[in-house]
Amino acid sequence: MSEKKIKVAVIDMNNGFPNQGMRGIQELLQSYREQSQLNITYDLFDLRQKGEIPDLTYHIYISSGGPGSPFDGEGEKWEHDFFFLLDEIEGFNAKNDDKKHVFLICHSFQLACRKYGLGTVTKRKSNAFGIFPINLTPSGEEEIVFDGLPDPFYSVDSRDWQVIQPNEEDFEQKGAKILAIEKERPHVALERCLMAIRFSDQIIGTQFHPEADPIGMKMYLLQEEKKAAIIENHGDDKYFDMLNSLDDLGRITLTQSVILPNFLNQAIHALQEV
Repeated sequence: MSEKKIKVAVIDMNNGFPNQGMRGIQELLQSYREQSQLNITYDLFDLRQKGEIPDLTYHIYISSGGPGSPFDGEGEKWEHDFFFLLDEIEGFNAKNDDKKHVFLICHSFQLACRKYGLGTVTKRKSNAFGIFPINLTPSGEEEIVFDGLPDPFYSVDSRDWQVIQPNEEDFEQKGAKILAIEKERPHVALERCLMAIRFSDQIIGTQFHPEADPIGMKMYLLQEEKKAAIIENHGDDKYFDMLNSLDDLGRITLTQSVILPNFLNQAIHALQEV
């Protein structure tokens, strides 16, 4: 496997808007390639803006977060193509041993929850942006992709939408598992949203941004618009706690070093076994 080329497709859901997520994903893949000494290549597909979609020649697929509503694509060709790709991957995996693995981030995660009918995708009362604690479920504690994280762990959250009200029967029928949820806040009378789901043995997704790093997050936190929004929603202390936490190696730096590398390890190990 060290000689064989491992092809990764990175699907850009940002619709042309500036973001740090795509930089984070690419830098993580480059770092993983250097550390593993594996022959890993990746291609970018600008789906929402240019209609680009990967084919089935890739081994691994990572689909990014992005702005706007997860319902923006209803009736659009790009959403049809994305859902069809997920169907094709599941169909391929059902018939072949060299299975393809998928990681879905934020916007892509919300789209998948809509597609598979897992939970209710709804608008939040206010924007969630910042560095927040996330709780693992019992399934999450056993999930190999989260191996190495404490409970709770910290990650970057950036969204106006959420997935709530999971129906246990829907998850059992699909064979899906809830891996993480929002940290419990007893003083807030709102349902905690789903933060990570294993949709199938090969498809996993997170509402948060496991690719986020301190450099990119600091650029966001120092923007006046972002600063004002965090202070309005959470207060001065929370804002400066987020800013100071960027130097904490046990927070988003740890999350970035664990989740996507574990996902890549799992996918590549499965290919090596074949």
